[in-house]
Parts: sequence; C-alpha cells; structure tokens
Amino acid sequence: MTSLDYDWEFLEDGRHIDPISIGMTADDGREYYAVNALLAERSWRGWRLRRRIRKHKWLMENVVPHLPQPHGDWRNQMPQSWLFNYLDPAVKPIERIADEVMDFIRATGPDVELWASYGAYDHVALAQLWGRMIDLPEGVPMFTHDIQQERARLGIPWDALPQQESGEHNALSDARHNQTVRRWLAERAQK
Repeated sequence: MTSLDYDWEFLEDGRHIDPISIGMTADDGREYYAVNALLAERSWRGWRLRRRIRKHKWLMENVVPHLPQPHGDWRNQMPQSWLFNYLDPAVKPIERIADEVMDFIRATGPDVELWASYGAYDHVALAQLWGRMIDLPEGVPMFTHDIQQERARLGIPWDALPQQESGEHNALSDARHNQTVRRWLAERAQK
C-alpha cells in the first residue's frame, strides 16, 4: 500500500461544505496545493462565499492568512477588498482541482490509501469534487483512513502526538504534518 495524506480547509455550516484549499502529500515526495477560484470569482456565489468567510472569525484569523499572499510590489497594489492574492497560480477553478487531484491520486498507484486527521469532512469535500459518492472516479478510494482513529486504536493520547511546528491551517502544511503523524503512528503500531 502507498499512502497519500491530505487536508482541506473549508467553510461549513452543518449542511454544506465549501472548499477553500486542499493540500496533498504522497509517500513518493510529490505534493499538491490548490485554492478554490470560486473565492475570487465576480459572481453571486463567489461574493456570497467571501462574505460568509469574512464573517467567520476563526477562518479569518486561522485560514485566510495562510492563503497565497502578494509578493513584492504587488503587496502594495492588491485591492484591500481581496482576502488573498487571487492571481496566484494555486488559485484554480474547482473543475481543474478535481482533475488534478484525480491525477495526483491515480499517480500514487493502484493500492493508494488516503489519510487525514479528523478526516470525515475532508473525505466528503474530496468526494464532492466529482459529485455524489458513487461518482468517484476509478482509482479514487471511497474512504479515508483517520489519523485520530488510528491514534485512539493504539491507545496513544492526543497530546503525545508529534506537534506541528508551523503553518497550522495551511492545507499543504497540515497535509505534511498528517504524513509525519501517520508515519510516527505506523512505527508505534509495529512495536
């Protein structure tokens, strides 16, 4: 089995999960990061999502600062109304993210295992890239292994896990940390 660790940052209201960004790491060293371009769209849906995020204090304090930020002169020219740098190459339409994520997962191999921490909503967000759960493309697993479930199975307290040093709530940094924790747990499971 080859493992792939991932993390979504999202806005959820108990009924809907609106993807913000995704980060993925594969055991072979590949990485993937994307931000949902809907956040940058000049459409009713884009405007509504941005407004909901702006009203969500936790997302504004913990997630938005980790989205692509402007560099150099662009830092002073970026419109103040923007949540982040909408022109960054990581900002992609959700359909493109779906295609790239599918390719990333398939490139991992036929026996890929997906891993996430507290991954129930992450898996739903992943599956919804393609619609309904039964619409998952061939090669995309129908479930995600949960790091916290494995930790509990091994009888390891949460505070004994390796701690994330930086970048918490940046989807790619979180995916990298998930990989670190998953590997750490696998070592303990073999003892």
